[in-house]
Order: sequence, then structure tokens, then C-alpha cells
Amino acid sequence: MKSMESVFEIIAEPNRRAILSLLVSSERSVGDIERQLRMTQPTVSKHLRVLREAGFVESTVDAQRRLYRIKAETLQEVDAWLAPFRRLWSAHVDALERHLDRQFDRQFDGQRDRQRDKQLDRRLDGQRDKQIDGQFDRTEQVTATKSKSKRRVGGASRQRNKHNKHNKHQKHNKHNRHNKPNKGGETK
Repeated sequence: MKSMESVFEIIAEPNRRAILSLLVSSERSVGDIERQLRMTQPTVSKHLRVLREAGFVESTVDAQRRLYRIKAETLQEVDAWLAPFRRLWSAHVDALERHLDRQFDRQFDGQRDRQRDKQLDRRLDGQRDKQIDGQFDRTEQVTATKSKSKRRVGGASRQRNKHNKHNKHQKHNKHNRHNKPNKGGETK
């Protein structure tokens, strides 16, 4: 393998990183890489040659096509070289992850609290609406009952009044009949 500086120069190029990312899942032919990454055949061939010379990829011949795959050993060497540096940023990345988790939890708890408050408000509004509806229903029932009673009472009093007027009229007539002067002008 070449020096680390030249290795990083090689993988710094975006098209080469794209080719490596594509080869992670499976080996591919030049034609597959061309189609997937929308590059021309000469461009793909040039980058594959650089990656092969640096030891990142290897090729095999399958009938009339050449298949490329990642050579894991070279990437393991790069990973080993990065290990001490990883420890430096690992603590910072872990701290950042904990911070983001706390922020997410606060945000999520806030959203959950708001949702719970909305649900409680809806329930209370529903109960209040039922109470108000119940009060209107009772008011309507009381009003309807009073109206029926008035009609009944009013009807009965009208009946009594008619009866009383009739009786009064009859009493008056009886009284008048008894006090009527007869043919001679005398009252009974």
C-alpha cells in the first residue's frame, strides 16, 4: 500500500468514493458502475485503475467482462491508522449524542405533554358540553312540564269558570224566577 497521504488523496476524490460505496454491497462490472453512477466508461475505467493500483479494489474476469470488488485489507489498514484519532473524537461524538438525545427527549416530552393537554381539554370540553346540554334538556323539560301544567290548570280553571258562570247564571235565574212578579204584580 502507498503512504497514507497518497491513500487519502486517492479516496478524497468524490467519484472514487462513490465507486467504493457502490462496491460495498457487491461486486460490479464497469457497465453496472457506469449506469448506477451515470459516468462515462472512460471515466469509470480511469478511477477503477487508480483504486486498483492503490489496493482498494481487485478485479476478476467473468467471460467477456471484468468484475470489480473491494479489497478489504487496504481499508483495514486505513481503519487501523485512524484508530488513535477515533478515540479523540469518540468522546466528543458520544457527548454530542447524549446532548442530542436529551434535546430530543425534552422536545418529545414537550410534544407528549401538549398532546396529553389537548386530549384532556377535549375530554373536559366534552363533559362541559354534556352538562350544558343536560341543563338545556332539563330546562326544556321543566318548561314543557310547566306549559302542560298551565294548560291543564288553565283548562280546569276555564272549566270551573264556565261552570261558575253557568251556576251563577242559573242562581240568578232562580232568584229572579222566585222574585218575579206574578200577573197581579205581586212577588213570590
